[in-house]
Amino acid sequence: MTELQSQGLRLIDPHAGAASRRGGAGPSDHKAVTVDGVTLMVPVHTATAFSSPFVAEAPGPDGRSLLRRNSIPIASIAFPRAPRFYGLQTADGVPYQQIATLHGADVLATTVLQTCIRYESRRKACKFCAIGQSLAAGRTVARKTPAQLAEVAKAAVELDGVKHMVMTTGTPPTPDRGAQILCESAQAIRAAVDLPLQAQCEPPDTDAWFQRLKDAGVDTLGMHLEVIGDDLRRQILPGKAEVPMARYWDAFAAAVDVFGRGQVSTYLLAGLGDSAETLLATSRRLLDLGVYPFVVPFVPISGTPLEDHAAPTPEFMRSVLAPLGAMVAEAGVRAADIKAGCGRCAACSTLSRYEAPLAA
Repeated sequence: MTELQSQGLRLIDPHAGAASRRGGAGPSDHKAVTVDGVTLMVPVHTATAFSSPFVAEAPGPDGRSLLRRNSIPIASIAFPRAPRFYGLQTADGVPYQQIATLHGADVLATTVLQTCIRYESRRKACKFCAIGQSLAAGRTVARKTPAQLAEVAKAAVELDGVKHMVMTTGTPPTPDRGAQILCESAQAIRAAVDLPLQAQCEPPDTDAWFQRLKDAGVDTLGMHLEVIGDDLRRQILPGKAEVPMARYWDAFAAAVDVFGRGQVSTYLLAGLGDSAETLLATSRRLLDLGVYPFVVPFVPISGTPLEDHAAPTPEFMRSVLAPLGAMVAEAGVRAADIKAGCGRCAACSTLSRYEAPLAA
């Protein structure tokens, strides 16, 4: 599974399963693939995927495909189908799919605010980010209202059995860095349907927002570092690097006090320049605080400055994920115990497979 996620997948039938997309807010350039009952997001539109040794045959009448590696059959796989809620539109005429999308097998995800003060400045934009592409292509709307989100979430639960929801946001020009609109959205969703929620934003200006988010109905919080080294942060995410690492560490500790151990997480992108040692040392510090370090392989997204950046090798990913899986298990903050969000979904990384006795 780690090799498949690092090297990507070639598709004999590119229309198999739910439609994938090139560019746009992540996870992008992927397709959801179910292997041995585990759903992974696997790159299919990247340069690495185009030369991958993994090939999926066209699905048969039962919807399953034969996965080959260097022409050798190795597994039977399936592709989650498009959910039924995609066929509906809101009371004000917006297609549900432009409000929220299905991630993995049973996760509803939305970018509440599809604009970002970082992205709007070429000098400050995160080099891997494509948040504005989805909006420019007409695949979404700039601001999802609380009422729209509540309507779509309720339908996704009732029609497709969605189990939890992720709400992320572009960063607005306000000191709360998106916490306020996430609070408003969470309140509306939880009033409409009993659905565990994760909110994701940059650390807000004051720790008081963490209790406000929890009171609004947010179960778990994501504040994403992405890269760690100071020089690397200034190079790859120059706008976000204006928020110092010291603020992230203070915010992590304060958020854990509110949400509890294992219910606060951060993304760490492997393959952008941080060494395995740096990723593991940072993860140890995060785990000591009770923060789940969701280490994922970097996937270059079409149309971004890093679209030609190489994906990390399977060997590099194993060198991080194997020891990290043991560290996570020892700390008692496993993916399976997270109430909602990316860590619980686990489809963008095989980390959760290394938390179990048998590694991926």
